[in-house]
Amino acid sequence: MSRMIILTEADLRSVVALDAEAVACVEDAFRALATKAVAMPPILRLDIPEHRGEVDVKTAYVPGLDGFAIKISPGFFGNPDIGLPSTNGMMVLLSAKTGLVQALLLDNGYLTDVRTAAAGAVAAKHLSRQDSRVAAIFGAGMQARQQLQALRLVRPIREARIWARDAAKAKKVAADLTVALGIPVVATADPQVAVAGADIVVTTTPSETPILKAAWLEPGQHVTAMGSDAAHKNEIEPAVIAKADLYVADSLSQTRRLGELHHAIKAGLVPPDAAFAELGRIVAGLEQGRSDENQIIIADLTGTGIQDTAIATLAFARAGSAGAGAPFES
Repeated sequence: MSRMIILTEADLRSVVALDAEAVACVEDAFRALATKAVAMPPILRLDIPEHRGEVDVKTAYVPGLDGFAIKISPGFFGNPDIGLPSTNGMMVLLSAKTGLVQALLLDNGYLTDVRTAAAGAVAAKHLSRQDSRVAAIFGAGMQARQQLQALRLVRPIREARIWARDAAKAKKVAADLTVALGIPVVATADPQVAVAGADIVVTTTPSETPILKAAWLEPGQHVTAMGSDAAHKNEIEPAVIAKADLYVADSLSQTRRLGELHHAIKAGLVPPDAAFAELGRIVAGLEQGRSDENQIIIADLTGTGIQDTAIATLAFARAGSAGAGAPFES
């Protein structure tokens, strides 16, 4: 007989928040990826184009952790038109010693949202200027909200701009964030205006055509591109990669296949085997991040299985301490 814990989204929201500990958890995961013999297979992906749907399955084993997570992450981008969220999903946490299921995390994508926003914060912490005060966010979905919230955990953000193709959504997000964060957040109709004077730019959309142009970028800016987690997605113009003083991948093997780097390679602007830094190596102090206040730096975040194992492990530990969840025996 085996025993596991079932954790609902409500359970998980009660024990895991987008806070400094979540950022530290994901930062540790990046460090482990660079310094430990992590087993992280390529992402398993299923596309359902007639319904604008995709499903990613991610996993990773980190030596020293008692468990490892397998995450199923659907994204159906027509869902908002019928009143449903575009993302959902679940994670399964298994024992690294026996393979038995320890927990079923029915998070509906909540933990993915937290770890993705935390990854953006880690990138900004290590690559943006320490005095970064102005943020520009592309997109008006959950990640647009959470990326800005996460940035404020690591940088003294005092104002923000939101740009999205849907101007009404951008205005709603800007109004909500102004109240929630207590800083002025404005919606701008022109993406170039949003970028002008921004210290940090974050793209959070499923766009298949570039929405951020190289000509708009200014010395000292940091860009985190986190929407292109599939080969057909392309948020930033390939010339941005060529223009950058420093390009950083979450996983170089992934970004060569499906990140923004993939498009720069395809356009012939970057050699397929070009060597670039990975964020984990910068976090671990094995490579240098920002070395000059005027550098334009790009972080290409495609999402890694190790982040899912890390956040699931944190959630399981916190749930245990809080007595959250329902036990199930089989």
